[in-house]
Amino acid sequence: MALSRLNTFTTKSSLFRQLPQNAKCLSNLILGEPSGPSVKTPIPGPKSKEMIAELNTIQFANTVIYFTDYNKSIGNYIVDVDGNVLLDVYTQISSLPLGYNHPDLLKVLQDPDNQRTFINRPSLGLFPGQGWPQKLTTSLMSVAPKGHTQVTTMACGSCSNENAYKAAFMWYRNKQRGGAPITEEENSSCMMNVAPGSTPFTIMSFKGGFHGRTIGVLSTTHSKAIHKLDIPALDWPIASFPRYKYPLEEFAEENKAEDRKCLAEVEEEFERFNKAGKFVAGVVIEPVQAEGGDNHASPEFFQELQRITKKNGAALIIDEVQTGGGATGKYWCHEHFHLPEPADFVTFSKKMLTGGYYSLPEFSRLIVCAIASRPQQGYRIFNTWMGEPSKVLLLDKVIEVIKRDNLLSIVQASGKKLMDGLMEMSKRYPQHVKNVRGIGTFCAFDSSSAEKRDEIVAKLKEKGIQSGGCGDVSLRIRPALVFQPYHADIFLHQFEKVLKKIKTV
Repeated sequence: MALSRLNTFTTKSSLFRQLPQNAKCLSNLILGEPSGPSVKTPIPGPKSKEMIAELNTIQFANTVIYFTDYNKSIGNYIVDVDGNVLLDVYTQISSLPLGYNHPDLLKVLQDPDNQRTFINRPSLGLFPGQGWPQKLTTSLMSVAPKGHTQVTTMACGSCSNENAYKAAFMWYRNKQRGGAPITEEENSSCMMNVAPGSTPFTIMSFKGGFHGRTIGVLSTTHSKAIHKLDIPALDWPIASFPRYKYPLEEFAEENKAEDRKCLAEVEEEFERFNKAGKFVAGVVIEPVQAEGGDNHASPEFFQELQRITKKNGAALIIDEVQTGGGATGKYWCHEHFHLPEPADFVTFSKKMLTGGYYSLPEFSRLIVCAIASRPQQGYRIFNTWMGEPSKVLLLDKVIEVIKRDNLLSIVQASGKKLMDGLMEMSKRYPQHVKNVRGIGTFCAFDSSSAEKRDEIVAKLKEKGIQSGGCGDVSLRIRPALVFQPYHADIFLHQFEKVLKKIKTV
């Protein structure tokens, strides 16, 4: 779809005053998509409240926002069971690449062979289906980060990171062994959770980071206390992630100093833990700290972090669970950083539909072979399903649609519209909108407080916009890849209505 056919406002004076008259005919990416939001009841409405109460009798349900009618939801619009139609710029926590009920994905389910893949979920480590290597080649490997020739599939983001950590530990221990065979003492001691079989290795992470909620990765998650409260944690190194001042161009020197300070902490943590024998086998980091508040760091920061990590003999694990899949205008966010060498691991999930990680060949070999002189050992990186082949079928089609409809270019155009609009809002309503930041449509801003941010999220819902918060005071925008510039106009139009009515105090 040519970008010139997408709606744009031509003057700043008209930027937020009225919606385009031809909104109904603009979206030829998703036929049948509503022309705009429509709110009929309070949210949650009476049907949702009834269903929430019912669910609450069998499980904890106070996180449920509303129940959704997935038969009626389409494209960029989510429809609840009370008939409210909302423009969704949150998309199931950044997880829907093509929005709701994309026709090409529905067609995937109509193929009888594909139906059998959905029904007969195989244990991929033991009984993969015919054509599985080819399917991985045309889907996951066709969009692999530069330099990555190996992929390991998993079910979700947490287990993707967990197993990348495990692979890093195996690689690091193999280097320490120097090719020596595994001893019987190692085999027996690991069964009792003690050395030498159980190693003292660590993974370095960053304040504000989020890498999952299972026990291992939870020790590298530092975004909110509620995620970690009452759970045992591993004594692993934690460094500071940069906290920039905005606008960036006005605080260039201060932000460079922030980079230097944080990188110095990384060096100090390497020295402290390695000296204590708690060797840092890997460093895990998000290209943008999403759950932690959409915290960004410069390309120079990431380049220097890779240099420090490599100097210390550790693996660099880039967690692209939320940033991967095209939302930043490139398929992988870390591509914006121009790293001198490929990252050692890149983990993924969410918009990639399946989970897993890419790795360089030297890491993947250790999954099945502890050392070159011993027979291959399976089950080192393993679980019952090792991912979900039906999700890979859908991903294969998603990638085809991204290329066919030039969606990464649309993301770039829509992202510019969003960022320009949010910057304008920060000038008009600085008491409510500040520190605007983003790459592509992966955007956010800060409000004056958590309470004010939550009020904005709630009032946007009343106007038919589904958004979400992150960090302490941030509101994040996470639309699908089919979110076009005119959708950004709709969002900005409703957003300004909200800002006009919110009290300053």
